[in-house]
Amino acid sequence: MTLMQCGCRRMKRIGLDATDIRILCAVQQHGQLSKAKLAEIANISATPCWARLDRLKAAGLIRGYHGDIAIDRICDVTQVMVTVSLTHHRKADFDRFEAFVMDREEITECIATGGGMDYVLKAVTSNLMSFQALMQAMLEAELGVDRYMTYIATRIVKANRPNLAKLAVKNIS
Repeated sequence: MTLMQCGCRRMKRIGLDATDIRILCAVQQHGQLSKAKLAEIANISATPCWARLDRLKAAGLIRGYHGDIAIDRICDVTQVMVTVSLTHHRKADFDRFEAFVMDREEITECIATGGGMDYVLKAVTSNLMSFQALMQAMLEAELGVDRYMTYIATRIVKANRPNLAKLAVKNIS
């Protein structure tokens, strides 16, 4: 398994201090904030706060702003977790599978893993028949899938964001 396949890409880390972490935590928790509110949370004045936010965005540390929508209160959905093992483990095999995943909107998450399975997918469809059509398309695409296991999600027990402040404490420059 290559570094690229396992998600262990070696990227240059940007030096962060406690103020940068406070800004990132505020964005993670609240999304887009006014200049004044973000500066208040970060405990610095607005102009340097905004400059730091621009630097953090430019460094690629903020990928976007998203709403946490209660989709199950809007429509019926079926959520399925799928583990996938590929027959071969060449870069071309991983690239072909990942291209298929990127092209399917029903697959909302895909994690490359080490160990027994190569990928863990999360698929969200309107019903089981739609999910089965997705799996049929995956098999018909001849992606080199050796085996897959499906797990129907019956309810979400926990879905939180990681505690950035706690995780980054050892890496603050």
